Amino acid sequence: MAPIAVGDKIPDGTLAHFDEEDKIQQVSIHSLAAGKKVILFGVPGAFTPTCSMQHVPGFIGHAEDLKSKGISEILLISVNDPFVMKAWAKTYPENKHVKFLADGSGTYTHALGLELDLSEKGLGTRSRRFALLVDDLKVKVANIEEGGEFTVSSAEDIIKAL
Repeated sequence: MAPIAVGDKIPDGTLAHFDEEDKIQQVSIHSLAAGKKVILFGVPGAFTPTCSMQHVPGFIGHAEDLKSKGISEILLISVNDPFVMKAWAKTYPENKHVKFLADGSGTYTHALGLELDLSEKGLGTRSRRFALLVDDLKVKVANIEEGGEFTVSSAEDIIKAL
């Protein structure tokens, strides 16, 4: 399956997260993104070094800049279960704007065409690292990494594109 690209409409899908009352909620990507300008970014795994020390902190640190440029939602997706995503989110107490969404079975990642086979590293099928700028469900920028790289999908790269 070809990866999602500029001009494509993002597929709808259901992801899980914990709400303010600490209950698991299923949420539709379209319900979060329809009629809005959003960033959808994905990482290979929670608690992994590049994801935890660079990619996620970059979006948390630049969230106010992104919001000031018209971004309504900053959505983080990882092929992890909602309990792992909840624990990972707690390691960023300063976070006010990035939503940690679980794609436990990788179904949404597959629909995006952004699967990454990390079986030889013991991680199974995960997500490629990416950052999408989406305006009313249409992809305006698709920064998709190769392998384990982190060269085009940072918050700074998205800011440059705005």
